[in-house]
Amino acid sequence: MTQPLLFAPFEIRDARLKNRVVVAPMHQYSGVRGFPTDWHLMNAGRFAAGGAGLVIVESTKVERRGCGTVGDLGLWDDAFVPHFRRLSDFIRQHDAVPGIQIGHSGRKARRFRPWEGGKPLVPSPEIDDWEAWELVAPSALPSGPGDPEPRALSRDEIPRVVEAWGNAARRADEAGFDLLEIHGAHGYLIHQFLSPMANRRNDDYGGSELNRMRFAIEVVEAVRANWPNHKPLFMRLSVQDGAGWGPDESIALAKIVGPKGVDVIDCSSGGMTGAPVVGDGPVTYGYQVPYAERLRKEAGVMSMAVGLIVHADQAEEILQHGRADLIALAREILYNPNWPMDAAQKLGVDPKFAIVPPPQSYWLAKRASSVKDIVPSTYRQGIAGKQ
Repeated sequence: MTQPLLFAPFEIRDARLKNRVVVAPMHQYSGVRGFPTDWHLMNAGRFAAGGAGLVIVESTKVERRGCGTVGDLGLWDDAFVPHFRRLSDFIRQHDAVPGIQIGHSGRKARRFRPWEGGKPLVPSPEIDDWEAWELVAPSALPSGPGDPEPRALSRDEIPRVVEAWGNAARRADEAGFDLLEIHGAHGYLIHQFLSPMANRRNDDYGGSELNRMRFAIEVVEAVRANWPNHKPLFMRLSVQDGAGWGPDESIALAKIVGPKGVDVIDCSSGGMTGAPVVGDGPVTYGYQVPYAERLRKEAGVMSMAVGLIVHADQAEEILQHGRADLIALAREILYNPNWPMDAAQKLGVDPKFAIVPPPQSYWLAKRASSVKDIVPSTYRQGIAGKQ
């Protein structure tokens, strides 16, 4: 059969992905004072060993005050670098490209973990830098009803925050990552600057659409100045947030940041009004794919689709129809870390399980060649439900 696009190698600058399956950055909220732990090594490692072409480590904060919870990861100090190198080395060892996302929570910082309720934290003896963990935002507007009011960043402070993004990019390179993503979505700091709901400034970082884009554009410039030209740069956007920022605005921003060095727009949605996702239709299979399709066609940059992409044939169809360049998986690959291996079997490629490391491939290939009529526990033809 013809090689599925999902498992065709894909090159971006000097990075070569063995397939187009991407593990999206997913907060684990399991760091210790910004440092990754064995949990992160296991979590990233299982995805790499499962056959993904690219594994993106979760949003890692460029400032201490940008941490969303006590468990956020950080790259605001050089001391973090060797601990992250352990992750990038392990991902690469298992034939996946190591990537990392950098971000800043802005006014959505200093909260309990989601499974602890997600509400604003209160001072406690365990948090010894409470005052330094300050809520900042474009404007002094709380994230939601009952939330604390952030301090609006002064005009003079903004360049220092932009510089923090550039320094984090430098550290990500020193930590051995081959791909970087800027988190500009989900109601976090960059998105706050973009949003007419969150940004009420009357200086050159607020008011007009272009002024609200200025912070995001300067972050891209600072990151690219510190991130090697031969390494790819992605940017995640809430293409539709249901609060005044939508596809037209996202396309306009993508047209600006693309020539400045952003290779791929990671197309998500929501986060500004408290809802986890926002769409123009029901939240169902591939509900955010239309955003990736439109960005790809109209913005002149590559796009990555994410959001309830569950089945192998569904992912392949998105690529075959030119709706996105890459497929990102999040909760589905949490459900099945071996999704890429499983998808390759369902699409009829990789009979020897070469997509995964030898300790897995040897035994699975041996079973497949010696035992007939065995149906794996995850087996299903596709989204139509055929058995």
